[in-house]
Amino acid sequence: MDEIEKMSWGWRPSPGSIYPLLEDMVKEELVRRRPDGRYEVTERGRENLSAPWEVFGAHATTVEAIVAEMASNVSYLEDVRTSDAARLRSQEDTLRDLGQRLLKLGNREG
Repeated sequence: MDEIEKMSWGWRPSPGSIYPLLEDMVKEELVRRRPDGRYEVTERGRENLSAPWEVFGAHATTVEAIVAEMASNVSYLEDVRTSDAARLRSQEDTLRDLGQRLLKLGNREG
């Protein structure tokens, strides 16, 4: 989590978001847990790594991919709220508006 905080210019993920992700990656054999409790990338994980610019430059092209990306972004914002709620205050109106718009999308009659 310390390394993620350094690489993301101050965002510190919560253990509740990191450890389930790491366990999924262990199951997929992308990382392994070392005896000292730290994790390391496996050969399979290295084969699946993308350059950072590929990840950030990628655009979701299906409804399913867009919704998955939105869910990931919401998880990020939940972590920000937990670690530094003040960072979200300037966006409260926009977040409320987005929430209302999403509710309309999810309403079968809307």
